[in-house]
Amino acid sequence: MNGRLDQSTALLLLAGGGATYVAFRHPTFGTALLVGVGVVTLLHLLMRDR
Repeated sequence: MNGRLDQSTALLLLAGGGATYVAFRHPTFGTALLVGVGVVTLLHLLMRDR
């Protein structure tokens, strides 16, 4: 590993962080950690074949 992030990893981190922040600020959307993990997992599965 050369210590660099590829674009898909950066997108996963950004989307997970954004979803977690929104869920934290608005508890009606669900538990912050669960929402963040769900978004990251879904994006990872969608981008797995690329």
